[in-house]
Amino acid sequence: MRIALLTYSTKPRGGVVHTLALAEALAALGESVDVWTLGRGGDTTFFRAVDPRVGVRAVPFPEVEGEDVGQRIVRSIEVLRAAFAADRERYDVVHAQDCISANAALPCVRTIHHLDTFTTPALVACHERAVLEPSTRVCVSAAVAEEVRQGWGLEPIVIPNGVDAARFAAAATDHEGRAEWRERIGAPYVLALGGIEPRKGTLDLLEAYAAMVRSQPDPAHVRLVLGGGETLFDYRDYRAAFDARAAELAEELGTQPLVLGPVEDTALPSLVAEASALGFVSTKEGFGLAAMEALAAGVPVVARDLPVLREVLGTTVSFAADVPSIAGALAAALRAPGDPAPGRALAGSYTWERAARAHVALYREVAGA
Repeated sequence: MRIALLTYSTKPRGGVVHTLALAEALAALGESVDVWTLGRGGDTTFFRAVDPRVGVRAVPFPEVEGEDVGQRIVRSIEVLRAAFAADRERYDVVHAQDCISANAALPCVRTIHHLDTFTTPALVACHERAVLEPSTRVCVSAAVAEEVRQGWGLEPIVIPNGVDAARFAAAATDHEGRAEWRERIGAPYVLALGGIEPRKGTLDLLEAYAAMVRSQPDPAHVRLVLGGGETLFDYRDYRAAFDARAAELAEELGTQPLVLGPVEDTALPSLVAEASALGFVSTKEGFGLAAMEALAAGVPVVARDLPVLREVLGTTVSFAADVPSIAGALAAALRAPGDPAPGRALAGSYTWERAARAHVALYREVAGA
């Protein structure tokens, strides 16, 4: 089959990571796959090297000064739609991975990773169309599929994510890579990935970290480290609130969060493996890939108590519902990390080959129809 996978960015966001891993797994099964994306800021390829069996079609998307979020979303859809339309007939299956690419490629298969709540009118419309109008819907967890069922009366197909567990398991013994992070950060650290934004619950994690530090005999002993954060959306107000609160807490506690921004893909596994714990306190998730990667590396995870994370992560992590319980769970994870074997086994059970085979079966039905 000739398959087009579409995503909205070249940056290391969760949906983009999913798209590339799925594309490579499909190519390994002998399918013909192209990945279409918006090449923002002059990008011509993705944040990491891609299997040469996968075609990469990065559509130029220059920055426009003074453009607001709504205008940028509308232009993203229009630019990707115009470029893809010329080649659409080449493909047997068109599969979009987010609301922007789904709007650009309708009618299509669409993976709904998670459901969002937006206030920007262009985003509200983009989100709604990308749920209602695809010909087929896929969710990566039963919990999100149930949200779609309850909200729209639709019946998505559930195909769980894969996890590159071997890559993160190997990082546990990457002594050189871990030592570089240990030297750079200068103390044991609680890690969070995905950037500073409302959905990631970053302010809650900051307050929980502060509460945990107050309870420690050596307040400067553990740092909070945040990595990642490339998106089309605009979270400047939330980031400003985070920075202001971090500055207040730094004066009180004598320790400042380290904000790394985007992390090189080759350095990410050792950053994860060296962490004393991963704080995964998102308010919305579709699967929890970063938590799975931490489990594969043998790192304890404190996760927000969400139905989707209960479903996917089971008993391998510590769950917490609010700032005090997050603080307590982090302190407990640092004090007594627990046996990493169950988490490693769980992460290893989710393979991209299995996910790709399930997608191929779906694609055959779609192409036949």
